[in-house]
Amino acid sequence: MKQPRKMIFNLLASSCLLFAASGAHAAEPLALQKIMKDLGKNMQLITDGISRGDWELVEKTAPLIADHPKPPFGEKLRILGFVGTNMNKYKDYDGETHDHAQAVGKAARAKDGREVILAFEKLQTSCYNCHNEFRKPFVEHFYGKKNAVQ
Repeated sequence: MKQPRKMIFNLLASSCLLFAASGAHAAEPLALQKIMKDLGKNMQLITDGISRGDWELVEKTAPLIADHPKPPFGEKLRILGFVGTNMNKYKDYDGETHDHAQAVGKAARAKDGREVILAFEKLQTSCYNCHNEFRKPFVEHFYGKKNAVQ
């Protein structure tokens, strides 16, 4: 039973790599783009909550970041093809985001402003690190060089 699964996985992985190598661009925005925009809005809500000491808002918003939606399966395969050997690093950034957002929510529940800020700094740093490494090449690959951010 393991052999057919391995063959299917290899076939899917090969297809993803061929698609990624073709340089094909999305005809319309990927679902990941909306997910990222929503994450940005939720980060802004947390910033607002912190600035006003609205720990309920922060606590309510943190899980929206920690447990954000995932792209559909087909899109995940395309992303896998693009990320390739850096998949573990890519997943690690997502895991860090999850963990730090949960820490923000936990600190907000305790109404511990200092801990909220420290956890939020770690959350922002994990977002920055992923974007710094992956955003520009990702946008260039899926949307073309003219759309890549500087």
